Amino acid sequence: MPRRLSTLLSIAALSGAVVLAGCGEDTAGQPASATLEAITVSGDDPTKEPEVSVEAPVEVERTESEVVTDGSGDEVSADDLVSIQAVLLNATDGKVVTSTWENGPVGLDLGAEELFASFKSEIPGKKVGSRMVIASTPADAYGDTGNQQLGITKDDPVIFVVDLVGTSTVLDEATGTEVAPKKGLPTVEMNEGKPATITVAKDAKAPKDTVVQPLIEGEGAKVEKGQTVRVAYTGALLRNGEVFDSSANRPEQPYFEFAVGGGQVIKGWDEGILGQPVGSRLLLVIPPKDGYGDAGSGDTIKGDDTLVFVVDILAAY
Repeated sequence: MPRRLSTLLSIAALSGAVVLAGCGEDTAGQPASATLEAITVSGDDPTKEPEVSVEAPVEVERTESEVVTDGSGDEVSADDLVSIQAVLLNATDGKVVTSTWENGPVGLDLGAEELFASFKSEIPGKKVGSRMVIASTPADAYGDTGNQQLGITKDDPVIFVVDLVGTSTVLDEATGTEVAPKKGLPTVEMNEGKPATITVAKDAKAPKDTVVQPLIEGEGAKVEKGQTVRVAYTGALLRNGEVFDSSANRPEQPYFEFAVGGGQVIKGWDEGILGQPVGSRLLLVIPPKDGYGDAGSGDTIKGDDTLVFVVDILAAY
């Protein structure tokens, strides 16, 4: 796989918080109660972390939300990928337990079953650029387990102050303008639902530096450092064309996500995908220095192996 580290959970900046969802009920659209009156959010600069004060303890009988500052961007849909900044507080004592603002926005997949019920019910319908408060019941946040790392028990309601930074829909495959690759590069044949076929010439020479060859130039925004990207890919060895990994081999989740520029993947991916438009299909030919180095990876990838990847950029958020 292209990973150097284990897969980063999309909300790891919240200490694993959002991926431990309860199964509470959807309360979006109901009128806000006095619960939200106990929460004060100061600061309307979207580039700065808001100050939040809470008249604790706050009892949350049902999950509800309120928009503090209304954005002017696109309306978020229920299955969108969204980029957020968030401050999380324990409603029992009113204390901030974690925040994304130190390290930057994180991505959420609103369509993911394991996401907090309070996020899935309250974020859709809001506009990008909005700052909102979510008061969540324990069941709609950490469920029956709480979160020991954050000091939240199974009985603690949770308050989120969320800035909706951006949103992205997910493509099924690369979409855009086809680009004729340079001569001498490996050729690619896409196979629906199966790994791509990568054909390498017998006299193929390993490049000194990573080659980034668009095969399709996407029509979306360019990928920025720190964004989470969703990609589909197939990887093969330059020396024999043997496929060693493909997201298509995991039909239950035929894609891979990582934060660009964060060192979670090999250098050839981090630098090769940066700046490319969403919707692009890339051919990456990656020498060892930008791949797995002298150590190689597992029994298949040797220390002197050059890697060939075909990568579809399906979303960035």
